[in-house]
Amino acid sequence: MLNVDPGQALFLLVTLLATGAIAGVISGLLGVGGGIVIVPVLFFVFLALDVSETVRMHVAVGTSLATIIFTGFMSARSHWKRGSVDTSLLRSWGPWIAFGVVAGTVIGGNVSGTVLTLVFAAIAALVAINMAFKPADLAKPRPMPGTPLKQILSTTIGLISVMMGIGGGTLAVPILSFFTYPIRLAVGTAAAIGLIIAIPGTIGYALFGLGVSGLPPFSLGYVNLAGLVAIIPTSMLTAPLGVKLAHAIPQLALRWCFAGFLAITSIRMITSIF
Repeated sequence: MLNVDPGQALFLLVTLLATGAIAGVISGLLGVGGGIVIVPVLFFVFLALDVSETVRMHVAVGTSLATIIFTGFMSARSHWKRGSVDTSLLRSWGPWIAFGVVAGTVIGGNVSGTVLTLVFAAIAALVAINMAFKPADLAKPRPMPGTPLKQILSTTIGLISVMMGIGGGTLAVPILSFFTYPIRLAVGTAAAIGLIIAIPGTIGYALFGLGVSGLPPFSLGYVNLAGLVAIIPTSMLTAPLGVKLAHAIPQLALRWCFAGFLAITSIRMITSIF
């Protein structure tokens, strides 16, 4: 059991509430489910609490996926009301994304925390570079992929996302943008994809973590219920604000905002390892 004095507990509570608020805005703004912020914050919170290195990243990922169920729902609902969710794409890609989630959960539940951290940092850096430097208006129109590329891409989105503890936006938005998909429609659809990833991913991480030693208090497997309860309220309240911002700011600014958050997160995670 971890020893946390009242002052430290209050500080951590305020930190998690603020994290939830920021994650909610980013969820609506970028369609990423907020995990891009929640995973590193939880990682460093558990580090401050001296949670075992063997489970620290696993719990951060599992807890992040659990929060995405709620933030993703609020974000997807707001985008749905604005007509920026492509239901036909969800029907086509959804089963393959779910398949990737199952495979990624099995892998993520059995590899070391360092591997998960490196996956998170590396993918975030690559996506940030792509989003920041790919010309937005000069690209020639590209048709959406058919079989088998469609299945490969959607499975990869599910597999990598669940290992990173994030919604589908981190990969889905750049991939859809590559095929000259409208950025706002990509963001809204990605928010819905986050639900397909988060629900089975949360269940998987909870099951794989049952009986594992070194978990922080109030954990159900690799899902920390205390962190979940602290983050959810503010994230659900602020997700609609992010949606409003996504429909108000210029598309180029939206791309740079997306790339900036990913780059910062990648750097933070890499420095935590070395």
